[in-house]
This record gives sequence, C-alpha cells and structure tokens, in this order.
Amino acid sequence: MSDRILWKEGKVKRQSLSSILVHWSVALSTFVLIFSGFGQLPMYKRFGIVNLPGLAWAGDYPLTLKMHYLAAIVLTLAVFYHLTEIVLTKDFDLFPKKGDLREAVKILLAMVGIGKEPPSDKYLAEQRLSYAFIGSNLFILILTGMLKVYKNLPGITVNNALVLWATQLHNLATVLLVLGVLGHLAAFIAKPNRKLLPALFTGKVDLAYVQKRHSLWFKRLERQASSSQDSRHIG
Repeated sequence: MSDRILWKEGKVKRQSLSSILVHWSVALSTFVLIFSGFGQLPMYKRFGIVNLPGLAWAGDYPLTLKMHYLAAIVLTLAVFYHLTEIVLTKDFDLFPKKGDLREAVKILLAMVGIGKEPPSDKYLAEQRLSYAFIGSNLFILILTGMLKVYKNLPGITVNNALVLWATQLHNLATVLLVLGVLGHLAAFIAKPNRKLLPALFTGKVDLAYVQKRHSLWFKRLERQASSSQDSRHIG
C-alpha cells in the first residue's frame, strides 16, 4: 500500500498511480458506455440530439456500436485489474462494513447541521456503499453484456428466454448505474467532500482534512509509520 503521511508537504498519500488510472479508466469507459448505449436504442435521432452542433455522429449506429464495444473492453480490463490488485494486496478498505448504512445517515445529517459526524477511516461509509452499488451494477452489465455479444457470434444459439432476461437486467443495471453515478457526483456538492477531489488527480489530500475527518485512518497511518521506523532501527 502507498498510503502514508507526507509531513513536509502537509499532505497524505491516499491513492497510488495505479488506483488513479483504474478510476479514470472505469469512469471514462462507463461514460462512453452509457452514451453509446443510449445511442443503440436509438434515442438521439428520436429526440433531436443529432441536430445539436457537433453531435450529428451520435446517430451513426455502427459508430456508436464500435464505441460501445471498445469502452466495454476497457471497462472489463480495468475491473479485472482492480479486483486482481485487491486480492494480491488484500486491501479491502473500499468494501462495505457492518453499520455503514447507519453511519452514512449520520454523516449526511451532520452535513446539514444535525448531530456530529462520526470519525471515519480511509473512506467514508457513504463511499463504501456507493462503491458496492456502482460496482455491483457494473458487474451485472459486464456479465450480461458478454452474453449479448456471445449470442451474436456466428453459429451460436442462445435460449431466447435467457437473452430476454439478460437484456432486461442489462437495461435495469444501466438505469441504476446512471442514478448511482449521479449520486456519486452529487456528493461533491457538499463542501467537506470537495477536499477529496485532488486525490483523483494527484493521489494526495490535505493533512489537516485527514486529521479532522478521517481520524481513524490517520491514527492507523501513524501506527504503521511508527512500526516501520522501529523495524528499521532494530534492523
């Protein structure tokens, strides 16, 4: 793990370069998938989106289909890499924990001046819940998408009922994913959450912010740093 306190910079290293690349690969490919997916319906000609400046190409079915497939490949590779990294590093900080829903409610209430926000670990409870919600829908989209591609291969026959269910699940997961992404983005409307934005690009967050809002994580980092120093002295 690359997490560490950068005392001289007044920062805390929160994300590795690998995590940043995975995040943006998933985020950008998901956006392309959603945009190109709606283009397959087709919605953009029906609602006049193609008449907007610079969007005439959005009504080109073969083009949006290629975009959908390419984005799906990027997303699948990024998710596979992410899960492999989690298993190898045993870093499960983003996985939901018992009591997260209750804690998330307390955090949201504290943001509007009701009650006190509980101390948090590396990730807020709401972030872990968002990760699980968005991640599960991405997983459904990948599996059902693979089946939809598989059925289109030459010489392949798939049960019609299975294809129908896969299509319905794919569409439902898409709607839920859009809602999840909008909720994820809306979280940054809250001023306290904006301190996390730099980590999406630099991997670092403000030290004072971490000490105040992620005190459980900060104390853990201090213990790890102290333990590492003791080990070097003994060595």
